[in-house]
Amino acid sequence: MTTLPRRRLLGSGAVGLGTFALLGTVTGLLPNPVYVRMVDRTPPDYLFLVATSAFAAAFVYQRLLAEEPVGDRLAAGGVVGGFLAFGCPICNALLLALFSSSALMTYFDPLRPILGAVSIPFFAGLLYYQRQQCDAC
Repeated sequence: MTTLPRRRLLGSGAVGLGTFALLGTVTGLLPNPVYVRMVDRTPPDYLFLVATSAFAAAFVYQRLLAEEPVGDRLAAGGVVGGFLAFGCPICNALLLALFSSSALMTYFDPLRPILGAVSIPFFAGLLYYQRQQCDAC
């Protein structure tokens, strides 16, 4: 019975580290030869990357404990919101296809810290709600 909690911890830790590595690589926060970031790296970018990864890991851990997990779509939205908060706006092909690079840098780039500041309490609220719904948590 003691291996099951360890498996949950390892699984959620793997999700957190995987989220950190994947999103950090594709946004250029973790320097790599494949992706070049076109805007400056800032401390809030790293904060939002770490927070998004930690919340994803905590969500997965709580989800594994719950008999009836809730909030999968909201968690996915929280990860996307976090990604948009620390991702390079003009490197995002979807955003670039929808808007011009000058519009992204003029209007969207200043809003990224606000998006991150909204996504953190959003994810924290989801974790709190999930914890209230779970007896084993």
